[in-house]
Amino acid sequence: MAGLALFQERAGLTVLTHCNAGALATGGRGTALAPVYAARDRGLAPRVIADETRPLLQGSRLTAWELQKGGVEVTVICDGMAAQVMREGRVDMVIVGADRIAENGDTANKIGTYGLAVVAAHHQIPFYVAAPYSTIDLDLATGAGIPIEHRSATEVTNGFGVATAPSGCMVYNPAFDVTPSALITGIITEQGLLSPCNLSGIRQATGAKRIHL
Repeated sequence: MAGLALFQERAGLTVLTHCNAGALATGGRGTALAPVYAARDRGLAPRVIADETRPLLQGSRLTAWELQKGGVEVTVICDGMAAQVMREGRVDMVIVGADRIAENGDTANKIGTYGLAVVAAHHQIPFYVAAPYSTIDLDLATGAGIPIEHRSATEVTNGFGVATAPSGCMVYNPAFDVTPSALITGIITEQGLLSPCNLSGIRQATGAKRIHL
């Protein structure tokens, strides 16, 4: 599989991931977690660092749980720790999922993904997106056209029933962000690795086929 090839038969590589892109979110072995499980099956003993993924903590509540059950070593960090962890040389690659991918390779995923891509680029760490081929929408020219859901303020101020901000405080709570294709090393799909993941690369990989979501 395309994701397994990223490990280059090297044991003990560490993957940083964000949100949940495992079986609980997508079925099967998931998307971003599938290469990790493939490496585990190969005896490569991969390790995963999972961002908490605020404000709903999908990384700590779901991803970490799945990986523990799957026998993969996992470490949970707060979202704000990712840059320091990369700076310390603890991350070999980043693999995240995707909710929608534009024709030029711009990718929407859980809020916080864009920031990870920027920091990964600064530290020259490969940044991969793993998603079903059908996630690519050739009718959407760029990520600028991807609508971003904004969610309830209480997710931030009263997450899981615990008040963590002053009453009446204004809140900005977009649930997703868009990572520009220039920051993405490649897109892992069931039909192979798309790299470069820019307009020409995706057009070459998809041909004349139109994909409608």
